[in-house]
Amino acid sequence: MKKIAEIRAEFETASMEEQRRLREVYREDDRSGVRKLIEKSRKAEEALRAEKLRMEHMMEYERKYEHLGYLCGIDEVGRGPLAGPVVACAVILPKDHEILYLNDSKKLSAKKREELYEVIQKEAVSIGVGMASPARIDEINILQATYEAMRQAVSKLSVCPQLLLNDAVTIPQIEIPQVPIIKGDAKSASIAAASIVAKVTRDRLMVEYDKAMPGYGFASNKGYGSSEHIEALKKYGPSPIHRASFITHFV
Repeated sequence: MKKIAEIRAEFETASMEEQRRLREVYREDDRSGVRKLIEKSRKAEEALRAEKLRMEHMMEYERKYEHLGYLCGIDEVGRGPLAGPVVACAVILPKDHEILYLNDSKKLSAKKREELYEVIQKEAVSIGVGMASPARIDEINILQATYEAMRQAVSKLSVCPQLLLNDAVTIPQIEIPQVPIIKGDAKSASIAAASIVAKVTRDRLMVEYDKAMPGYGFASNKGYGSSEHIEALKKYGPSPIHRASFITHFV
């Protein structure tokens, strides 16, 4: 009879299909450790089935418009922070992609975002990233700067999409047809992918800014107005990446 540690190793290295076979092999083993492994495997399969179903719902808009050709999801991050740029991303996913766990980036852990970022970079047909600097935000306001970053992201795509799926907005000065979707980053796989890439791109940038300008906690607060960030702003004054139009209440 195999040791439980050996059976555990079998389950850990097995695919879901292989785990089904293992559950059958050890069905008669009444040791509690084996029963737990079988139950854990069964729950993992149920969770995977549920996730695949969720992702089918996340492909609703993509399925609706796929006859048009390339569909591009667009989202932005960084409209609310006191410091740093606003970052927009445009992502075209393959029609037949099998990426799981795509969601509004705010609903994912930092680790999961990083993992999905790498998957999206590998699987996407094309990705474009655009940014508007703090100075540009002060010059033309955050909304116009966001639109500018979005147009820049679309312009950097290696293929021209036939339709844009946007998170809630209609971008001015773009000739490509657009479909604004309220809470689109939680309803469209393409928009969710753009949300994740934009978030990881901006977060990484803020970590680098933290190295160059320590004291404000950019690595942890990402430029948002945490109490520590506001205290540092009052103590040290604004940094070169603070948005002057956003910090009038604090300095």
